[in-house]
Amino acid sequence: MKLIIVSGRSGSGKSTALHVLEDLGFYCIDNLPIGLLMPLSAEAICTHERRLEKIAVSIDARNLASGIGKFAQIYDNLRHLAVELDVIYLDALNQTLLKRFHATRRKHPLSDNSVSLQEAIAAEKDLLEPIASRADLVIDTSALTMYQLRDLIKERVAGRKGQDMAMLFQSFGFKHGVPIDADFVFDVRCLPNPFWDPALRGFTGLDQPVIDFLEKQPDTLKMMQDITTFLEQWLPRFSDSNRSYLTVGIGCTGGQHRSVYIAHSLWKYFSQKLANVQIRHKELGVAQSEPSH
Repeated sequence: MKLIIVSGRSGSGKSTALHVLEDLGFYCIDNLPIGLLMPLSAEAICTHERRLEKIAVSIDARNLASGIGKFAQIYDNLRHLAVELDVIYLDALNQTLLKRFHATRRKHPLSDNSVSLQEAIAAEKDLLEPIASRADLVIDTSALTMYQLRDLIKERVAGRKGQDMAMLFQSFGFKHGVPIDADFVFDVRCLPNPFWDPALRGFTGLDQPVIDFLEKQPDTLKMMQDITTFLEQWLPRFSDSNRSYLTVGIGCTGGQHRSVYIAHSLWKYFSQKLANVQIRHKELGVAQSEPSH
């Protein structure tokens, strides 16, 4: 039996994620009381009903605080059952969540006459920490549209085969902020920057002129070798510890040239070694799951 727990702060996109999982064939339950997780899992295991082989539940601030406080114990108990458990946690920047609530005019579950929306959003982060700290996959939805989030959930969840670890390489620009959902971040701003060549400025790290420029630089090859060696050494350890997802961020200044080239090169290399490797260029709005040949 496979169980996916979807959690995150209000306005981060949990409903969208749950709808995607429903489309993928999961039996979905919104806002399940945490205390019912164990009985639900036990029932699914005992009945052997086909529709309960894949279950997705959302758990958020609408649960009782006392229940969320017991999540760590329940999580450990679930790990001892015959359950393939993934916890997906969605989040966004405080300012983004504020804008979303103002746009929809919805009431935050923790706000009232004495608690402002801004205070409720901050308090929710602390309330959900027991779940967030055990997340297998964290997704920052700040810059994602609903459609991009749907595609990302499909790529990362549907593409994962059994216990195989799903790996994502994500290029980004430091001037836009470091992605909060990255497990590792490698800074490649020390490499020569194609941006300063007017003839290359309009291209990206996916274009041949930039590729040719970077591949002529000795430091580019050394950077690639060092990152590859590090990941090859430690990926088996993550896999052995039942890690379901791993996100590797590659950052340069603007997220257009160096980070795109390095992330894309790493994706092509590890796609030949692992079953589920994806690529996303955050500043370009490009995502793929299979290398082009």
